[in-house]
Amino acid sequence: MPAPGENLRIDSARLWDSLMEMAKAGPGVAGGNNRQTLTDADAEGRALFRDWCQAAGCTMGVDTMGNMFATRPGTDPDALPVYIGSHLDTQPTGGKFDGVLGVLAGLEVIRSMNDLGIRTRHPVVVTNWTNEEGARFAPAMLASGVFAGVHTQDYAYARTDLDGKRFGDELARIGWVGDETVGARRMHAMFELHIEQGPILEAEGRDIGVVTHGQGLWWLEITLTGKDAHTGSTPMKMRVNAGLGMARITERVHQIAMSHQPDAVGAVGQVNVFPNSRNVIPGKVVFTVDIRSPDQAKLDAMRAEVERAAHAVAAELGLGCEIEAVGHFDPVTFDPGLVTVVRAAAERLGFSHMDIVSGAGHDACWINRVAPTVMIMCPCKDGLSHNEAEDILPQWAAAGTDVLFHAVLETAQVVS
Repeated sequence: MPAPGENLRIDSARLWDSLMEMAKAGPGVAGGNNRQTLTDADAEGRALFRDWCQAAGCTMGVDTMGNMFATRPGTDPDALPVYIGSHLDTQPTGGKFDGVLGVLAGLEVIRSMNDLGIRTRHPVVVTNWTNEEGARFAPAMLASGVFAGVHTQDYAYARTDLDGKRFGDELARIGWVGDETVGARRMHAMFELHIEQGPILEAEGRDIGVVTHGQGLWWLEITLTGKDAHTGSTPMKMRVNAGLGMARITERVHQIAMSHQPDAVGAVGQVNVFPNSRNVIPGKVVFTVDIRSPDQAKLDAMRAEVERAAHAVAAELGLGCEIEAVGHFDPVTFDPGLVTVVRAAAERLGFSHMDIVSGAGHDACWINRVAPTVMIMCPCKDGLSHNEAEDILPQWAAAGTDVLFHAVLETAQVVS
């Protein structure tokens, strides 16, 4: 099947307008977005996306995890669809582009196909995966994980947020429980366009990152239990300080990651301190350790070392220690054939590019288990993400979407 002509381009102004319009749903306090999953803001963003897709002639399907599938039919009713997917949910202090670019770029591919009268043998489906971020309901990539058989739906529905609200209840509350069985859809391929969320592409002056691999990840939720006591009147030697334990473990996580260089990272992210009072020694701390590497052996070693260190610190300080793995995926190798298609599209369009490993988890990491999958990345300013100051240039968004457009058309097989 011949590749699409190099003169084909998406409507970059329309793509940018769509990104800015979606950003009005769940605005943040500092110029970004707070559109956490299964909130009213999420429902608003979903409705806008649905309306845009239907206006573009797509039919919208929704499964029982709230995953949205906008389908543009192909000419062959027996051909499996080519999927383009990412997410519309954000961090509490998120940006306008993380995840959103991948969904709205997929919509722009559909719109550009309509403008140019392009037909494909395979249907093309644009997907919004539910709860990719994991900020409100851990773990991340929850709904794509159910789709890929990593989690059960019962497990997902039972996840709770910090207020004790259940995922299943909140999905029903915002009105986005669909009727499709999760995971019943079969895919010819899936593409995910995403901002890099790191500084490499911008520093190297490259337009496109061809994602060959994804880092593996463990999220370990550690609960340390000590004794609440008055800060001023409790002698230092008589304290059972859960906060001190967390501090020591935080330092050990950094040391462990540094000892496994290159290609290993680790930090403590979410922290909840109890009773969280100025003059009370913390009697309980719950915090999450995030460790990542594209090397399976390193990832496994780091987890074992973090757990040993946590138990050792707790024993030294007289603390109770419980550790629960609340998020995990193994390192990912994306489909070599699709990687070649993306690389060739970037070259054909004249964009500078480089192979890159994704430092973050994405829905494509789970879908890679059930279908050929690949990711495309574009730069983001200063590598900043999960921050309201997250930013990209319009030409970066356009370049990534043009590469996506060409790669999807080649894979979906244009019909002359």
